[in-house]
Amino acid sequence: SISFGSPVTFNSSATYYIVSTFDSTSNKVILAYKDGGNSFYGTAIVGDVSGTSISFGSEVVFESANTDLISLAHDTAQNKTLFSYKDNGNSQRGTARVATVSGTSISFGAVVTFTSSAMYSAAETISSVYNSLSGKIYVIFADGGNSNRGTIIPATISGTDVTFGSTVVFETGTTAYPSAVYDSNSSAIVVAYEDEDNSQAGTGVVYQAGYS
Repeated sequence: SISFGSPVTFNSSATYYIVSTFDSTSNKVILAYKDGGNSFYGTAIVGDVSGTSISFGSEVVFESANTDLISLAHDTAQNKTLFSYKDNGNSQRGTARVATVSGTSISFGAVVTFTSSAMYSAAETISSVYNSLSGKIYVIFADGGNSNRGTIIPATISGTDVTFGSTVVFETGTTAYPSAVYDSNSSAIVVAYEDEDNSQAGTGVVYQAGYS
């Protein structure tokens, strides 16, 4: 059986691309979204759960431009969370920032781009996942600068900075709706996606990210 506490509004305006993750260091939840009441800026907020209740800190803008395709992944070794997203204010490039939670406050490091061209907007999502074996976060997206191919890129967090490695193509066809999960038993990342060049078939692939 399942039961629920009372609903709590964290943003009173139209809210899009809502994603969330758990910060195991601070024992808080992090939400990120596109705020329709504030010029569609990328916005974050921290939630504190107590029993069946949740309370929120103040909203913080992490991107002062129209923001899409947001994804979050928490690095348990560095105690940081990586925000990855499409920055429509910078030619729709893939962009990332490192977030630090303190209480119900959240702060961000420098803005870093990880694509040199526009992301594939019709992909609808990007995904990111932390691999505890390699100590890296892997961002999965459709690369609009490379025929919309399914692509994965490793990110390494140090303090409030993030650096990116080389991209790896996992699907040579047009890719949409990527979703990834880390399998700690095999130290591999499983990526599921829609293969638009194969009758939009649901497709899965295993990426041994621990060895890259």
